[in-house]
Amino acid sequence: MKYIDLFAGAGGLSEGFLREGFEPIAHVEMNSDACFTIKTRMAYDFLRKEQKLCIYKAYLKGEISRQELYAKIPNELLHTVINTEISDKTIGGVFETIDSLLNDNEVDLIIGGPPCQAYSVAGRARKTKEGKMEGDIRNYLFEHYAEFLKQYEPKIFVFENVPGLLSAGEGKYLEEMFKKFTSLGYKVNINLKEAKNRKKAQIFDTSNYGALQKRERVIVVGYKEGLNFDFDLKKIINPEKANVKDDLLADLPKIKQNEHKLVAYYEKEATEYQNKSILRDESFDFTTQHIARPHNEQDLEIYKIAIDLWINHKKRLNYATLPERLKTHKNQKAFLNRFQVVNPFGITHTVVAHIACDGHYYIYPDLENPRSISVREAARIQSFPDNYFFEGSRTSIFKQIGNAVPPIFAQQIAKTIKSLFKTQQNDEQFTESERLPECATI
Repeated sequence: MKYIDLFAGAGGLSEGFLREGFEPIAHVEMNSDACFTIKTRMAYDFLRKEQKLCIYKAYLKGEISRQELYAKIPNELLHTVINTEISDKTIGGVFETIDSLLNDNEVDLIIGGPPCQAYSVAGRARKTKEGKMEGDIRNYLFEHYAEFLKQYEPKIFVFENVPGLLSAGEGKYLEEMFKKFTSLGYKVNINLKEAKNRKKAQIFDTSNYGALQKRERVIVVGYKEGLNFDFDLKKIINPEKANVKDDLLADLPKIKQNEHKLVAYYEKEATEYQNKSILRDESFDFTTQHIARPHNEQDLEIYKIAIDLWINHKKRLNYATLPERLKTHKNQKAFLNRFQVVNPFGITHTVVAHIACDGHYYIYPDLENPRSISVREAARIQSFPDNYFFEGSRTSIFKQIGNAVPPIFAQQIAKTIKSLFKTQQNDEQFTESERLPECATI
């Protein structure tokens, strides 16, 4: 099945579909660093199939430039990444570019989710230049998404977003969205009347599908009327959960705050979880971007307190209980959990884009070397493969990772859709085979 990825980000959602054999026609993304990340991942996929991974490894080690890497990749492949904002002004040009890439093929599937800040509970609390989030034009990006459905008429679409989508604008955005999708001839997997009931809505916690973090997402799957689709990820057997510190991070070399290991050689054999979930490739004896940000002495002292509480007492740090000399925030009634340790005993908390601003919410659980988690550790918590290289500055990379859909979760979505689509095709073939003998008799 061929697909278009809208608001593609760093390619986390697309990575899951690629693993299940789906073929991308185009990725559309406004952030240039994220576009380069997708292109570099394309370079990996192409060179792996060509059995030329030595070229990709040379790039990861800094032995060749990105320009030299891309020179080894067909231009027509790189041009499938469209670096532009989706808006009224640009959408026509995006259609023209995609049309030139189709080569008479049909679009089977459209995936993606508009930026979630407009629907998130935290986002609604902030003000924008237009006023409150109610005036944010991002609330209506689903209308541009619908324009792609109208233009290409895919059999199926996947619209991913935060649970706040269900309640944003007291449900008016979801209602308008569903009306738009219905008017284009699609049914969806969520009952609008039940959407406000979290127990009945299609809200999925990625920790139940292989990712080692609690991350809730709403998945709206639309399908053309006439297709027999009963999409529900909750029917999938949950993958085995694993221990964060022992299974996920322990094989990476120990680093201190402000230490950069652009090439990090493994210190332990891969665990079963690492092989299955983050695809620690045996042909690579190293990973990249094991980069830790710098911290001042005051923050490091707070980190030690937070780590000690969590490791030795299974308690989280309450900011209000810190010694007065360590407090820099006047607000001691809200955001008291602003310093949190990555859980070394199981599922950790959600990695969000704010990790690009500071690492206080993502402290590595090591009393000897207090620091926030590295770029590679954040990518692992999001289930990105170790050979997945992110382009841009450290801040840009953290933001890409924080905004991404965990690839292992995306793969479960893709697997479910593939299975349902195969069932649909088999049903159609069965119906046809039942008709043929009858016609032959006549």
